[in-house]
Parts: sequence; structure tokens; C-alpha cells
Amino acid sequence: MKAGFWVAPEGEDAAVTLMPIGVGDDFSARKAGASALAHAESEQLIRRCARVGALLPQLSAALAGQKADQPGQLFDVTDYNEEERELLTQALGAGEVSGVVSLPDGVTAQIVEATMAGLWRVRFTGGDDKLVGDYLEIAAIPEVVRRAAVVNAYDVAFGEAPAGAMNVMPLLAEIRERVANFSEGDPSHAVNFSLFPMTPEDMSFLQDSLGGGPVNLVSRGYGKCRVHATATRHVWSVQYFNAMDEIILDTLEIGGVPVVALAADEDFLDSSERLSEIHEAYFK
Repeated sequence: MKAGFWVAPEGEDAAVTLMPIGVGDDFSARKAGASALAHAESEQLIRRCARVGALLPQLSAALAGQKADQPGQLFDVTDYNEEERELLTQALGAGEVSGVVSLPDGVTAQIVEATMAGLWRVRFTGGDDKLVGDYLEIAAIPEVVRRAAVVNAYDVAFGEAPAGAMNVMPLLAEIRERVANFSEGDPSHAVNFSLFPMTPEDMSFLQDSLGGGPVNLVSRGYGKCRVHATATRHVWSVQYFNAMDEIILDTLEIGGVPVVALAADEDFLDSSERLSEIHEAYFK
């Protein structure tokens, strides 16, 4: 099996070297959402946090009307106190997709999808880890992911092929052409490295040419998938792993945010119904 497209720092084991840069398992812990509320301490917390109980029906109504191709809807919870934030965390849980987005001026966006698909918690922290913004967003993917992947990205540029290269130059030329012709909403094009012969020199030069980008996501919907935005506009590394953390599919996608990270139309209505059930069971 070839080495993965993105490599980890020296000293990490071989399995880890197949991960996109900067993505670990910090976001892998899941909470069960409704089940986290089913104890005495949470009952007392619910009574003290009426503002959270009032917010859930608003979120449910917004989810019911949301579509994947529509702009997202934001709910600012930055001024919520510690107890209210904790109750939100318990009520929403942590779902299949999570990750981090590195922004200018040392700001980091921490993203966790709720157990209700299409409902996201997005927390912004500064370089000192101080919270500067806390939002709930209803969307196929948080807008910060889309923006960060293209705002400071560059177009494909590369120099002379290195010694030992075999297929990287025609691949880079194809990537550059597809990036130049891509329009928002177009289907993505995938390059499967399991089928495309690439030498180590090819892969190293490809990584250097495309660069490392600001978005790192992990999806656990069907196995583990890591999604990493390169520094090149509309180019993503998408890698799938088995239970042993071994890569089973190594791809490069040219297009919008990979579909593996996106909520679909049917998710929003289902999530609306589930959130209504949580509100009915625990907050009334």
C-alpha cells in the first residue's frame, strides 16, 4: 500500500502517517444527546436554564425548513453562561462530523455536528484559547468551512518534476484545468490513488505543490473518514480508514466540500423531529 497523501510529524507510527495533517481523534468522543439528560443533575440544570428550553423549539422549526443548498441559519449563544452551555452540550450531543478550521490572527473554529445531522456547534477561540464566539448553525456544513477553504487558497502552481517522478506532472496539469473550470454546484472529480500509480517522489511533490490548507474534518458515518482542505482552491484530500486505523481508500477530490461531510435534505426534517422529541421529553 502506498503512503497516504498527507504525512504526520516524524516519530508517529506508520498508521498515523496516513492521516491528513492536523487531524487527530480529539473530536471522536460522542455523547448520546437525549440520554445525557436522563439523570437527576440534568433535571436540576434544565430547571435553571429556561433559555435553553426556549431555544430548542426555534432550532427545530429552523431545521424543518432548511435545505442543503440554502444559506445556513445562525443562533448566537456566546452570551450563554457556563451552565447553559453545558446543558446545550448535553441536549445536542456529538454526531458524526467534527473538526477544526484555522483562521487568520490565530483564531480557531472548533466544529462539532450534533446528534441531529445538519445542526452544528461552532466555537471560535483566540490564540490564548479564550472563547470569542459560540454559535449554533443549521446548514449542510458550517459556512466557516466553505469560506476558509477558498478565501486564502491559491491556484495550482508547480515547478520542474523531481527525479523519480512518474505521473505527478500530468496529474497536476489535470488538477489545474479542473480547478480553473470548476463552478460552485458542479459535481466533484475524484482521483483514486489506490488505482493511480504514484511513486513516493510523485506524492511528495504533489503535496508540496498543493500545500496544506486550514480545514481538517473527521467523519464517522460509515467507518472513519478524514477530510483535509489543501492550500489549493477546491482541492481536498479524502481518506477512509478501517477499524485498525489503516487506510483503505486514498483519494483527492476537486470540487466543493466533500459530500461525506455534508448533511442532506432528508437529514434536516429528521433532525427537526428528533429535537422536538427531546424538548417534549425533557424540557416540558
